[in-house]
Amino acid sequence: MTTHSAGQPTPGPETGAQGVADSPVQMAIPGHVDAALRSIGQPNSARRQFDFLDDSYEWRRVFSEVFGTFLLVLAAAGGGMVNARFGGHVTGGAALVVAPALTVMAIILFMGAVSGAHLNPAVSLAFALRGDFPWKRLPGYVGAQAAGAVLATLLLWGLVGKHGSAGLTLPGPGISAGTAMIWEAVLTVGLVSVILGTASGAQQVGSFAAIGVGSYIALAGLWGSPVSGASMNPARSLGPALVLGDWTAWWAYLAGPVAGAVIAVGIAYILRGPGGGTHGSEAAQGTLGTLRWPERIGPPPPVPSAPPEPGTARPAAAAPEAGDDGSAHTDQV
Repeated sequence: MTTHSAGQPTPGPETGAQGVADSPVQMAIPGHVDAALRSIGQPNSARRQFDFLDDSYEWRRVFSEVFGTFLLVLAAAGGGMVNARFGGHVTGGAALVVAPALTVMAIILFMGAVSGAHLNPAVSLAFALRGDFPWKRLPGYVGAQAAGAVLATLLLWGLVGKHGSAGLTLPGPGISAGTAMIWEAVLTVGLVSVILGTASGAQQVGSFAAIGVGSYIALAGLWGSPVSGASMNPARSLGPALVLGDWTAWWAYLAGPVAGAVIAVGIAYILRGPGGGTHGSEAAQGTLGTLRWPERIGPPPPVPSAPPEPGTARPAAAAPEAGDDGSAHTDQV
């Protein structure tokens, strides 16, 4: 249908049998209707590709960071507190550092697409410095991570009680706060480098990024925790310190990870140039799951009574929807 603005003559009208000009119907289409019509036939990943830029969804990202950091600190601080509650010998040292790493891996896999699963103020700062994350969202993310850490420690305190320094990250015996700070900075350089690298367009490997990040946390903890506790996360260290009231060497666990994050951003620039690309931004900010938008798919198609003949087209209702990466998938409710 051809539309013309009101008040403008239609060029070249043809005269009918009654001598009346047959002009095309003049009708203005509202903007939202036009946008809806133009989106027909486009996949959800195209129609909703800018949803992660919409501030109205910020509450979902913030909740994701609160919940994710809560689970991380529940494992990281909870390992030591539960161990102390039952005599200090029920959980081995290796398990205490591997448990948080596996938790981070699981969190990235199940809700990384919502908020980016930073779970760490140093990571949020690094993404912002890299240009992959908007600075205006940094305070909300850091506050959410701090809240998650505090809530997890309060729950642990209420369930298993307070047991001295259990659950805190502290310098090892004979280790000064300055040494612990440098140690944390070095470990954080590696962690943030892995995160920024797996979030880049060149090395982005989807869900396998969780394996890289979780593996680094486990390996760094196995050899680095006797020196500083291998926190690499100000929220993980300062949240329990606030709740348990022990601020020993607290500044080392703030300055060290922040310095390490800044250095890692510089290394990322040397390796890959400036950030801010599509893949890096989506990994840092999350896509709210809109690349796999959860819509109802209706009743399941009937099961055919016999296999389709060779060369027969598959029923449209049973065909999986193609994702933005070209792979077939089926949305789930």
